[in-house]
Amino acid sequence: MQSKGGTIEDLVKEVRSYARYYCVIALGHETAPRLADAFRDIRELKVDVAYPFLLEVFDDFENGRLSDTEFHDLLRLVEAYVFRRAICAIPTNSLNKTFANFARAIDKDNYLSSVRTYFFGMKSYRRFPRDEEFIQELKTRDLYNFPRRSYWLRRFENHGRKERVHVDDYTIEHILPQDTNLSAEWRAELGPEAQQVQERWLHTLGNLTLTGYNSEYSNRPFREKRDMKDGFKHSPLRVNEGLAATDAWNEDAIQARAARLAKEATKVWEAPVLTDEELASLDVTKDVPTTDYTIHDHQHLAGGHSRQLFDGFEQRILALDPCVTREFLKLYVAFKAETNFADVVPQAKGLRISLNIEPHDISDPRGLVEDVTGIGRWGNGNSEVRLSRLEDLSYVVGLARQALERQLDQEEAA
Repeated sequence: MQSKGGTIEDLVKEVRSYARYYCVIALGHETAPRLADAFRDIRELKVDVAYPFLLEVFDDFENGRLSDTEFHDLLRLVEAYVFRRAICAIPTNSLNKTFANFARAIDKDNYLSSVRTYFFGMKSYRRFPRDEEFIQELKTRDLYNFPRRSYWLRRFENHGRKERVHVDDYTIEHILPQDTNLSAEWRAELGPEAQQVQERWLHTLGNLTLTGYNSEYSNRPFREKRDMKDGFKHSPLRVNEGLAATDAWNEDAIQARAARLAKEATKVWEAPVLTDEELASLDVTKDVPTTDYTIHDHQHLAGGHSRQLFDGFEQRILALDPCVTREFLKLYVAFKAETNFADVVPQAKGLRISLNIEPHDISDPRGLVEDVTGIGRWGNGNSEVRLSRLEDLSYVVGLARQALERQLDQEEAA
């Protein structure tokens, strides 16, 4: 929030307004039902980093720059953005800056459209996970031990309902039970790899549901849980739909249910959908097509010492951040976030590595970095380091990490 200026009286009024907005967002003082629900979900998801942005949006809403429907839809986009990223295990350390800079990207004459476009256009570590990524991760994620499991179950069950289900009145049920000492019936149901199936799928979406009869279900075989009085077949809960028609509970059934529920989840936590006009407004020229080159196009990486150095460097660089990717080019190998931060030129006795960071900005107590400003080299950046010994691998990766972190900081500040 930035003050609009004016007199002391104006400033006091502004502070009072923003304090009221905060009470609505963080303390649940909203009275309009749809907005109250949206704010509740944001609080439960603990999206505190978005509050400064939401305070400004709230002020715009109060001053008529967007309708209550647009405000609600914007809140749901923020919620979906944070939840999808959590499911996809995208690091959260950039969210603070992302939301701090968000307001500057908004065209307040086309409010919701500009928010959708901004969300859609974010890439790499800032991305809004698309449906394909979200579905894949949601199917396999340990959701039982997810920090906000009561949140996601409640949101899933109540999405689109006029008569809300009080999820707090229910408990989480593992259809395939948690007990590692599986009964003979369960082992027969799961097949010869029963233990591995249980370990792989126990806490995942396909095996979790809600019930008010957890103690009655206990570790009973699936058909008993399904057909008993108040069993799955008679459950009024949406999350239990389809269980009545399921004949056996095995790995295939768990995966099939997970796929169905994950697809439904994309409607609960919707990604931004852009019009043709909005898509055309995005700068798509930044996307560089993948090349046809592979590691086999670099003779010095065919084997031996240089290949050993490269494998070690690649493994550690890719582990720095989920946003890091690798691309083989004709004369070097590029490691990038949104742009290149380290380029490796394979040589007979080691690797020559260009770092996209100025020499005076890098901490190099051992003095391995060479300033190559103005010297024609393959790769990007004015800093260069050579890696010829495995003993130097950790140190050189540390230098590359500085180039990556500087790029990410600059992109967030942009």
